[in-house]
Amino acid sequence: MEINRIRNFCIVAHIDHGKSTLADRLLQVTGTISDREMKEQVLDDMDLEREKGVTIKASAVRMVYTASDGETYEYNLIDTPGHVDFSYEVSRALQACEGAVLVVDASQGIEAQTLANLYLAMEADLEIIPIINKIDLISAQPDEVAQEIEDLMGVAAEDVVRVSAKEGTNVAAVLEAVAKHVPPPRGNLHQPLRALIFDSHYDAYKGVIAYVRVVDGSIEPNRTLRLMSTGIRADPLETGVFAPRMRPVEKLTAGEVGYVATGLKTVRDLAVGDTLTWDDEPADKPLPGYRPMKPMVFAGLYPTESEDYNLLRDALEKLQLNDASLIYQPETSQALGFGFRCGFLGLFHMEIIQERLEREYDLDIIFTAPSVEYQVTLTDGTELVIDSPADLPDPSRIEEIREPWVRIEVFTPTEFIGAIMDMATRRRGEFIAQDYLDQRRVLLSYKIPLSEILTEFFNELKARTRGYASLDYHFDEYRPADMVRLDVLVNEMPVDALSIIVHREDAYRKGQRLVSKMKDVIPRQMFLVPVQAAVGNKIISRANVKAMRKDVTAKCYGGDITRKRKLLEKQKKGKRRMKMVGSVEIPQEAFLTVLQLDDDD
Repeated sequence: MEINRIRNFCIVAHIDHGKSTLADRLLQVTGTISDREMKEQVLDDMDLEREKGVTIKASAVRMVYTASDGETYEYNLIDTPGHVDFSYEVSRALQACEGAVLVVDASQGIEAQTLANLYLAMEADLEIIPIINKIDLISAQPDEVAQEIEDLMGVAAEDVVRVSAKEGTNVAAVLEAVAKHVPPPRGNLHQPLRALIFDSHYDAYKGVIAYVRVVDGSIEPNRTLRLMSTGIRADPLETGVFAPRMRPVEKLTAGEVGYVATGLKTVRDLAVGDTLTWDDEPADKPLPGYRPMKPMVFAGLYPTESEDYNLLRDALEKLQLNDASLIYQPETSQALGFGFRCGFLGLFHMEIIQERLEREYDLDIIFTAPSVEYQVTLTDGTELVIDSPADLPDPSRIEEIREPWVRIEVFTPTEFIGAIMDMATRRRGEFIAQDYLDQRRVLLSYKIPLSEILTEFFNELKARTRGYASLDYHFDEYRPADMVRLDVLVNEMPVDALSIIVHREDAYRKGQRLVSKMKDVIPRQMFLVPVQAAVGNKIISRANVKAMRKDVTAKCYGGDITRKRKLLEKQKKGKRRMKMVGSVEIPQEAFLTVLQLDDDD
């Protein structure tokens, strides 16, 4: 296909505004998929994506479309995630495109991630085509939403394409708009090869498979490739395109999107954002890659059975190839043994990784309480960055602790303003601004500590606003804070995996809640088990798991009371002896209680 008839574009939107459904219709209209093969969310090929109804991985697909002017175009479409935790996937997909279709829900209007993804597309200098979806809904207000888009982007309201992806209404107009407005790729077929790797996955037979956008030159069979950042060479086993399943082709030329089966067996050899070039005639300089993604949330990850440690390490290696935003390093815990400290983009990202490890790799794993990255200045002037409560130094050595703050933006109907303000204030939030978008909707901006929105904030926001509010957040700054480590002692022994870092003001409340929840999940023993919360050497809360007790006085019918007392005293001594040598096994539910501290607030 000639380069001036190629169109590379992606679909971006807020979560649940209909990106994947629109992609399904585009595939049908272009005849890429037959009606017999058609199923909902055809590009979401992970079971998790289909169950949760969200896109987790960006998916690429090639379509051929004959426009109304009689010209035949090659479309390379990349469907992207909408959830805030996967904005990294979106930013990578944008680098492989020249245009973006911005989908807005006709009943919900512009929401938090709509704006976030729009700004990402504008930063990447893409041609943006706004689309209003779900015009078939009873609650749809396409005229009002078109006016919102005009106010935001300056595109005339009457020029905004209005579709119903579910019903298939007016979908061909989207394809026409792409042909008309999205510019063809810029590239030179006769220059040395430069291809940007925007994603990858591991195949047991073909090794590492790189998803590439060819910028200059071509990828041809029997021509050795080189990775520009590492110098590693690869002989391509197969070159192909996504249609939407992987289909081998003879070669990929400038402007096209496809895949290369590199045959590399080690997942560390290939990095997303690297540039592929010819080994015998390399390019002068690589393409600009991606900014490395900074994890926001950290948690310990341990196998339930210690012999599964190597399986867990291999699984994390393969997941990291497919998800460059996951980072991990080995760590040990007295309570849980050998495991890994992992960094995630957010709690939903962490939940997805957990489910993928359990399903795709059949592992039984335990996650510790999530934490954020703190900056610590010691009294001797040393600067530390810690993401695990176990690494927090002794309080006497600490000069200052700084915690990360984020700026959150909440789009909500006006009747829920009070509920959201109450939520933010209770979590030490600072009010910034309140902007009315129209008579019904308002944008609330707050600065809030990241640790306060880690657990349950999003769920509570949805519950309090009946699902109408949407949230976007991004890192703002580090600020000094009075943080302490809250330790949990079970049978007077500290359990390092249950420690959390909290603000001193919240230590008593969270300690009390943690202890009372732990008391219910730790199984009863033959001896009394104290569960305590401590800050430093000070116990701030305690609850007892009552001992199971045999009725030793059952056979004493009447008679002298001293005989009963003697039997009870003997039992008490036995329990004390058991407690000295007995150990308490902590069930997995105990580690989950730390994640659910805010549930009943």
